[in-house]
Amino acid sequence: MTRLAALLPALVLLCCVMPCLAADMEITPFRTINQSPLVQIFGLPAESSATVTPAGRVTVSLSLDIGSEYTLNGTNFEQITLDGESYRWTLAARYGLDERFEAGVDIPYILYGGGFLDSFIIDWHQAFSLPQGGRDTGPRNRLIYSYRKDGVVKLKMNHADSGIGDIVFSGGMKLYDVHDSSAHDSLALRSSIKLPTGESSSLRGSGSTDISLALCGSMNNFTEWGSLGLFGSVGGLAMTRGNVLADQQNNLAGFGTVGLGWGPAEWISFKLQLNGNTAFYRNSSLTELSKNSLMLVTGGALKLPSGYLLDIGVSEDLIVATAPDVAFHLGLSKRF
Repeated sequence: MTRLAALLPALVLLCCVMPCLAADMEITPFRTINQSPLVQIFGLPAESSATVTPAGRVTVSLSLDIGSEYTLNGTNFEQITLDGESYRWTLAARYGLDERFEAGVDIPYILYGGGFLDSFIIDWHQAFSLPQGGRDTGPRNRLIYSYRKDGVVKLKMNHADSGIGDIVFSGGMKLYDVHDSSAHDSLALRSSIKLPTGESSSLRGSGSTDISLALCGSMNNFTEWGSLGLFGSVGGLAMTRGNVLADQQNNLAGFGTVGLGWGPAEWISFKLQLNGNTAFYRNSSLTELSKNSLMLVTGGALKLPSGYLLDIGVSEDLIVATAPDVAFHLGLSKRF
């Protein structure tokens, strides 16, 4: 996130004065997606790692994504309001079937509410002279997601709700993996199928069955200055007709990630990641529905005792109003 990126030099300096135990902190992608309530209901895959879980091993992760959205937009024919906070907990597991294949499942639990972040975000924007986007003049800690077109209310949700979201089953196939003391390069093909298990009227699911296919790659080099990593993915998503703005929903979407990072020590890394996706809706002049999305995630990862890995990230919408203007990501994982 641009405003938080200013804090990175201080963190980097802190790590530089610490002893570098070993330069083997691999740079891995953040497991997070666009948290817009009208986007996260679809099957965008959070998993973009190019490393497949080894045979007989299990990788378990628990992530929390908090998105704070505030956007009001309209024309003579359309009006949209997205004002609220979302909390998405995802329990995910990956099992190595053999040396090349893994199978997995993601189970999300989603909560929508008015939240508590409005005052914090307003104060933060004011302190750094950043644009408020109207948040400072609107009601605090309100929940309302609404969309009207040609005088017809096509979406309205103004009550807190929580429950299981759409469950995702996934698979991964190793295409290339070379690992030695100085480098680790990998390439994998990943697929997933999202089932309509969440309640679409409460925006915990889309009502559609979605299938994704993605190519994921990464390069890690271990140098005297620490580990340096590049990673990326590109893929496509096919969706059956859902229940949310069904007559405007696109049935195909593209997505991708690209990122880089530096691990100055074996226990810490800093990362930047871009997440992009094409629009999920059509026949609208509003950015929130019809424009492609691009968001920036900044943060890093910490190795904790007993082999746990903690990802910490903050994201913002680079294409304004296509994703929450601020979102927070925490991800804890371990391989058994």
